[in-house]
Amino acid sequence: MNRRDFLKTSMLGAAALGFTGVTGCKVTTKRSFDTIIKNGVIFAGDGKAPIEGDIAIRNGKIAAIGKDLGTNADTVIDAMGLTVSPGFIDIHTHTDTNLFDAPKGDSRIYQGITSEVGGNCGYCPFVYSDEAWEGRKDRPRHGGPAWRDIDGFYQRLTENKIGINYSSLVGHGDVREAVVGPYNVKATDEDLKKMCGILDHQLELGAIGLSYGLEYAPGCYCDTREMVELNKVVAKHNALYTIHMRNEDDHVLEAMDEAIEAARLSGARLEISHLKAQNPANFDKIDRMLKKIDDARAEGIDIAFDRYPYTAFSTGFTSFIPIELRDGTSEDIYARLNDKATCEKIKKYAYSRLERFGGPQQVVVAGCNDPANAVYAGKDLAECCRISGMDEWEMIRHLLITEKLEVNQATFAMKEENLVKIYAHPLSMPASDGSVYSPEGPLGKELPHPRSYGTFPRFFEKFVREEKVLDLATAIWKCTGLPASRIKLRERGLLVPGYAADITVFNPDTIADLSTYAKPHTFPAGIEHVFVNGVHTIKNGSHTGVLAGVILDNAHLNR
Repeated sequence: MNRRDFLKTSMLGAAALGFTGVTGCKVTTKRSFDTIIKNGVIFAGDGKAPIEGDIAIRNGKIAAIGKDLGTNADTVIDAMGLTVSPGFIDIHTHTDTNLFDAPKGDSRIYQGITSEVGGNCGYCPFVYSDEAWEGRKDRPRHGGPAWRDIDGFYQRLTENKIGINYSSLVGHGDVREAVVGPYNVKATDEDLKKMCGILDHQLELGAIGLSYGLEYAPGCYCDTREMVELNKVVAKHNALYTIHMRNEDDHVLEAMDEAIEAARLSGARLEISHLKAQNPANFDKIDRMLKKIDDARAEGIDIAFDRYPYTAFSTGFTSFIPIELRDGTSEDIYARLNDKATCEKIKKYAYSRLERFGGPQQVVVAGCNDPANAVYAGKDLAECCRISGMDEWEMIRHLLITEKLEVNQATFAMKEENLVKIYAHPLSMPASDGSVYSPEGPLGKELPHPRSYGTFPRFFEKFVREEKVLDLATAIWKCTGLPASRIKLRERGLLVPGYAADITVFNPDTIADLSTYAKPHTFPAGIEHVFVNGVHTIKNGSHTGVLAGVILDNAHLNR
């Protein structure tokens, strides 16, 4: 029996047993639990008012919720003055293979995240062309071969053990490259048939949807027709279609129209990723963007959106290269950077981006692999130029070439007031757009955006406690029940007897993001306890070392 069949059989068996929890039940000495969390303020994750009382865990499930469940348990936790919530669900991450280097899920679990969705923005750690597969299949990757499909990737994660629950989307860019290649060409009917076949197979194996990254090559070379045909496959599986839109600044309204049209024509459920009106010239577009979402919803389109609670985005330095000059292999791009005429075109485009951002001081170099470039890590582009003596374009070009196109930036290009409008909207939810990191091991040498460590604490700290944009019940729903409903999680995202015991216990008065752009590897404050599948993973603010996460494939989803 393979892993998927085992999971499906296990879930069906649990359902056949007819397990039901009883809210407010009396506990006798004959009935015991693994854990009882006592005296907490319990929010179910449905947006409703909390109750004060206890919650009991047995065999990885929520066994009971009530006013006084006694103390007949292996572990009793006094949560007096603390908030008891479903574990937070991060619907937009790039964790993916980082889980092999940080299997505990350090930067995620310490902020109360128990489940997350990887494979966003058009990229995932699987789906290769035949040619690429031949070159990679025997190359060790995190202790095993490359993965040609999601089942191999999920299997390797399961064998390795993980500290958080994980699921993945299929990356459109990877599917396109596997069939069409990394080039700026239109997909033929035969190409589309192959792409749809690959997607259908990955969804059957357990992927939870399809992600687009239309600001990145090669996904950016698709047209709406291609999106509609692929989204029809997504709709067939009742999966989710997520999109990093084609544009998030000067043409963001047109990009939204395209995203919504692809949902309208296909019937697929739509999640707009990290919704933003980027650069000062576009800040005032946020009201029109939110109206487009409201209008689509009123029309009957199943739509929602997410956003990280920071005003700086993070992306690769390749974004300084025009889309039409990003196609092909890395060698093709190096050749353009070294061709005088083509390089002049790229330079002109790069300066136009810097101008739209508000200048080079808005762009922070997020980290470098080449030791010779370590001096630039964490510094803005203006400071890098002062250190190197290069002008802005020379600095950008130098980093692109010496870092082999793999250098990231954090760019301050959004408005704080727009975040208030975004989180006040009923269809929004916080999501990190980050990854799992750890201060220990190889990932500790990188310089990630602080959102990887602090998204959910910052959301509560700033938009609930300080700005009072949301009440606590609504904010918890946006972090739990709402994202669970978007990815069709079964028996998760709510505190309900019989559901998986993914639970976060935090102090609403002290929860805070302590990560910074200069020192991102800093865990947040206020997260006291976290349970993953009933296992005590964060205890009094420290990791217990256990790895209780599972893969959330279609054995755990409603389809």
